Amino acid sequence: QVQLIESGGGLVQAGGSLRLSCAASGRTFTNYAMGWFRQAPGKEREFVAAINFNSIMIYYADSVKGRFTISRDNTKNTVYLQMNSLKPEDTAVYFCAADPQSAFRLRAGIYDQTYWGQGTQVTVSS
Repeated sequence: QVQLIESGGGLVQAGGSLRLSCAASGRTFTNYAMGWFRQAPGKEREFVAAINFNSIMIYYADSVKGRFTISRDNTKNTVYLQMNSLKPEDTAVYFCAADPQSAFRLRAGIYDQTYWGQGTQVTVSS
């Protein structure tokens, strides 16, 4: 079992930045690929970014490429999402996810072994 706790959400103006953090506990952090997803009101949860255990394989949704950066610090059991140039359409609850096999599975929508955090709200005002 992996426990994931997100933090760093909040209210920001369009064009601003936020950094989300996700602290993992319970199992060896480097055994897991990590990812970020988001869900806006009335919409399905969507993939944002994923990173494998050694940060070599990284994937982004087209909608956030060039604006968001995923990273991880294996010494702190934490994954980050740096969000720059935020837009009102980035408003959503952001969820952290962990997969014991690969970042590709998170990117591909294979969630049979995925652990999820509780989410943190990000609101971007225009």
